[in-house]
Amino acid sequence: MFARNLILAAVAVSGVHSASSASVCSQATATINSAADATALASCSTISGSVLVGTAAAGTLDISGPKQITGDLIVENAGELTTLSSSSIGTIGGSFLLNNLTILSTLSMSSLVTVGKISWTALPALPSLTFPATVSSAKSVLITNTFLSTLDGINLMTVDTLDINNNNRLKTFSTQVANITALLNVDSNGQNLDLAFPNLIWAANMTIRNVSSISLPSLATVNGSLGFYENYFTSVSAPNLTSVTSGSLAFVANPSLANISMPLLKTIGGGDLIANNSGLDAISFPALSTVGGAIDFSGNFTTPTLPGLTDVKGGFNMQSTTSIDCTGFQKEKNSGVIQGTYTCKTTADATSGTSSSGSSTSSSASSSSTAKSAAFHISANSQSVIGLSVIGGFLGMLL
Repeated sequence: MFARNLILAAVAVSGVHSASSASVCSQATATINSAADATALASCSTISGSVLVGTAAAGTLDISGPKQITGDLIVENAGELTTLSSSSIGTIGGSFLLNNLTILSTLSMSSLVTVGKISWTALPALPSLTFPATVSSAKSVLITNTFLSTLDGINLMTVDTLDINNNNRLKTFSTQVANITALLNVDSNGQNLDLAFPNLIWAANMTIRNVSSISLPSLATVNGSLGFYENYFTSVSAPNLTSVTSGSLAFVANPSLANISMPLLKTIGGGDLIANNSGLDAISFPALSTVGGAIDFSGNFTTPTLPGLTDVKGGFNMQSTTSIDCTGFQKEKNSGVIQGTYTCKTTADATSGTSSSGSSTSSSASSSSTAKSAAFHISANSQSVIGLSVIGGFLGMLL
């Protein structure tokens, strides 16, 4: 009888322990303020909820044991946290949010491969990532205002939104991503940033600003707008790009840009804007046929090569400080290929913007040794889609 009672007691204790363990692993939000709190979760294979690291967390915090967090992993305003690590977590179903961690210098997630959403903001002491398994799946990525010089450890196949901005030390970023379904924004990172998307085939909207080089060898379709603003590169090549389907194509204020190569580009759903690129002396779009908005080129280039134009639904503004021949473009205006207002001239003051007067201007003989390019004030909201539209012959710029 005594032995039987001992067995029943042991079973009861075991049951209590199992229930307690299950409760720890399934609470809506598990809060970690210390190493002991993290250790309490070590027996959980799956945390069926979210993990919140409190502001009191300090020093080194290791969340090893769990393989999956079905909810979020949130760490913010923990001003004394220096190291965040896990050798076991492979999946975070919700957001992986890091915010305002002023002395966090080590981020090590050696098994992490899948995240619902990455949102990292204000990490001024974090120089690199230790993600040897490589994060290959995430629906959304926002990395802003960090000390990161590389994003090695993040290599996505498909993503909805990829927003990398204001990381002043970032020097390289290359990802195998093939489809970006909502927005790509790379803006105001290090001046020497080399950007490469070797496998990117399809993107919804793309804004590239302040980069030193850009590689887009596979890009075939941009479903929204594609814009290059205030970059440092000398050339842009998209050898397989055939369509900017519903938005506009823009090259604005890229002072060193000398070459644009898009030999297969046939359709632009919105406008085609080239302005304030002081090093660009030749423009050629050999296959361009249809432009849903306006063509608006201003600068110091020779006569652009646009042999395939069949339909320009908006206006046409062509102004250069270098002598250009407007004869062919005038014929296209007369034949109805260019449907909107028309301006084409050589001028000492080449400015962007389609005219609303309805008058046609042929090329003039004026020239000037000093080119005065149009000045642009350009601002970007990294959370919004940046595009251009044409209304009644105007090319509006929402930059």
